Amino acid sequence: MGTGSFKVGKYTLAPYSVLMELCSTELPENLNVCLESMLMQSYPPADFVIVCTQKLTNELRIIVKSFQNEFKGVFNIVTAGSETSIGQALNKGLEACRCEYVLRMDSDDISKENRCIKQMTLFAIKPKLDISGTFVEEFDSDTDEVISTKKVPVLNKDIVRYAKKRNPFNRQTVAFRKSAAEAVGGYADAEMFEDYDLIVKMLMSGCHGQNIPEALVRYRVDGNTIRQRRSLKRTKAFFGIRRRFMKYGFCKVTDVIPPCAVQGLLFVMPAGFTKWFYKMFLRS
Repeated sequence: MGTGSFKVGKYTLAPYSVLMELCSTELPENLNVCLESMLMQSYPPADFVIVCTQKLTNELRIIVKSFQNEFKGVFNIVTAGSETSIGQALNKGLEACRCEYVLRMDSDDISKENRCIKQMTLFAIKPKLDISGTFVEEFDSDTDEVISTKKVPVLNKDIVRYAKKRNPFNRQTVAFRKSAAEAVGGYADAEMFEDYDLIVKMLMSGCHGQNIPEALVRYRVDGNTIRQRRSLKRTKAFFGIRRRFMKYGFCKVTDVIPPCAVQGLLFVMPAGFTKWFYKMFLRS
C-alpha cells in the first residue's frame, strides 16, 4: 500500500488517509465496488478509516472483513454509536486518520484509478494548498449510462465566491489537510451538510482550495436520488445551513435568497421537474 515514498516526476507524494462513513443500509455490492476502486488506485492509501454509526449487516461485515484480511494494517474501523450525530462520527473518524492528507469517499461511489494520484500530485506541486476536489460523473445505477458531469469552480477566488451559494466541492471528491480541518473545529452538527460546513469554515480561516477540472469520481443516480434532492428533510437542512453561514458572517441575505428559492421550487414541483432542472441548470 501507499506507505512508502512515491514519486511523480520530481515530486514526492505524501501518504494519505481515506475517510468514509458506512451505514447499515448500504448495498453490499456497491460497497464492494467502492472499496475496490479506492484500494486499487494507481497510488493507494496508507490508511483507510471507516466510521460506522449503525450495526452493520452480516453481508457488509463480510465485505469489510475480506478487505481487512487482504489489505492488512490499512483498515481502521471506528464505531461511533447509534446516538452519535454524523458530524460527531466524522470527527471520530478524522481523529483516527493517521496521515496529514485526508481523502473523503462515499460508500456507494466509484473513484477512477488515477483520482488519488492526481489529487496528491496537486498537493505536492502546490504545498500551500489546503483543499482539493474534482468534477463528478453521474451515472445511472441500473444501466451504467453516464447522465451528466457535475462541474464546480476550479480556482480559489471562484471557489470562495461560489461557496456563498452552493458547495464549491463535490463532497465525495474532497481531499484536505487534517491539521487545517482540525484548526477550525472539524465537522459540526450540520445535518446533511457536514462537509459543506467544514469547507466554508476552512475557507473563512484563509485556507486555499482548487478543483481538478476532470471527473475522477463516479456518482450513482437512481430514483431515490431525485426524491432525496426535493425531500422536506433536505429542504429544511438546506435552509438551515444557509442560516448558519449568515451567522458565521460568510453570507449575506442576497447570497441566500436565490439558492433557497430554487430549493423551495424543487420541493413543491413534481419529481420530473427536479430531474429536468438538475440536468439543465446544475449539471453539464
